[in-house]
Amino acid sequence: MSDEVRPSRTAVVIPAAGRGVRLGPGAPKALRALNGTPMLIHAVRAMAASRAVSLVVVVAPSDGAAEVKNLLDAHALPERTDYLVVPGGDTRQESVHLGLKALPEGVSTVLVHDAARPLVPVETVDAVIEAVRDGAVAVVPALPVADTVKEVEPAERPGDPEQVVATPIRARLRAVQTPQGFDHDTLVNAHATVALTGEGATDDAGMVEKLGAPVVVVPGHEEAFKVTRPLDLVLAEAVLARRRANDGF
Repeated sequence: MSDEVRPSRTAVVIPAAGRGVRLGPGAPKALRALNGTPMLIHAVRAMAASRAVSLVVVVAPSDGAAEVKNLLDAHALPERTDYLVVPGGDTRQESVHLGLKALPEGVSTVLVHDAARPLVPVETVDAVIEAVRDGAVAVVPALPVADTVKEVEPAERPGDPEQVVATPIRARLRAVQTPQGFDHDTLVNAHATVALTGEGATDDAGMVEKLGAPVVVVPGHEEAFKVTRPLDLVLAEAVLARRRANDGF
């Protein structure tokens, strides 16, 4: 029937073209090993763990797409999920845009996930997808901020004292994680519009905000932290060890 409601299809875009300089020299951050397996593989598995996810698009370094494709082929991934590797751009925003262009027709919900957040639980992924399917055009998982946050006037030289200019009300602050979820057309429009105006944003939800569209928050998870510094790798290994102990293997 022509008026039959078609099922909503969900795809994930994982920008993994960055070098990850804060983790030091060596392989790109997404390819660093975590418990013997590249972080990227952990992140892909975390997304594919959701039964709602039918496609994962990995945006690889422009000169490393073949390597990443071989990496995905070499690891056991859920058979119900399709995988696609495309070369990325010079910035995260450009890489996400290239990932969006690679999506097939029929995708109505898009998640954008950091490869450097390899341990996000499936419950968080499902909560984001459900909120989009319930009508939100942009959804971010987030946690309350534990520390008091100060707004400062940045110093001209690293390490110099910085002048505090404001102290935001902590109860109103949230630390945003990924995956962030979007109505497909809204996110595509945000990337096209913000890129044309020359503006940027530190995350995709910020780009949607610049359109004036509403962004909502769902509860995040403490294990969805971003692996940025060497100490984060130690924490991630500890989380995996705890999971192995709890799962009995």
